[in-house]
Amino acid sequence: MARYLKTSDIAKSVGIHVNTVRLYEAWGFIAPVPRSKSGYRLFTPLHLEQMRLAHLALKYPYPGGKEVVLELVKCVVEGDLGMAMELAYHYLANIRTEQTHAEAAIEFMERWARGQVLDTTRRSLSITQAANHLGVTVDQLRNWERNGLLTIPRDPRTGYRQYGAAEIGRLRVIRMLRQTGHSMMAILRVLRQFDAGETEGLRETLDTPGENEDMATIVDRWLTTLAEQERRAQAIIQQLAAMIDAAP
Repeated sequence: MARYLKTSDIAKSVGIHVNTVRLYEAWGFIAPVPRSKSGYRLFTPLHLEQMRLAHLALKYPYPGGKEVVLELVKCVVEGDLGMAMELAYHYLANIRTEQTHAEAAIEFMERWARGQVLDTTRRSLSITQAANHLGVTVDQLRNWERNGLLTIPRDPRTGYRQYGAAEIGRLRVIRMLRQTGHSMMAILRVLRQFDAGETEGLRETLDTPGENEDMATIVDRWLTTLAEQERRAQAIIQQLAAMIDAAP
């Protein structure tokens, strides 16, 4: 390998566009790149490894927060690979925490689907009372109803919504799934299956966009996404280990 690499060499090796290389340099995601007398960038093999690390780390989504990843990349640029490795394991722990929360929400949903009563509300609640009871906003409750996640019975005399134990229990499932990363579409998908009397395979349905859905996002298949992100965190750790081994 030549002592200095061109922008195109870096781009080809990492599998990115040359403009991405320039942007990463401008944003400080790799160490400053010296220039030749004629103004050409003079990348080194170390820049190449930093670019591989940055490109691997700086990809949406960031379970548990992007800050730890940005700090990790900053440590690599500054040459503190030990702290970068520590942060990489912290990021891996964040992902595994998100996985645990997502799994717990699914178990909660499955318990509800088997007929477990999830609320002991003895009287009908108004929308404001239901929101306070659940610790959510009135707007959230209206949004979930508007998006078809549930239908709330109304008082035939006043037309006001009446939230009973069944509605509150269903709302607990919706809230927990939303709080742990699942999209509205994924939740709607699984609730439609439940309402059709099909209570088996809800976990798979939650994580599998239907053929007729307009678009699938990462949170429409959140369990799969988290598994992919765990593999990415492991790849970051492997890249850092290789950089540490190669350090003079």
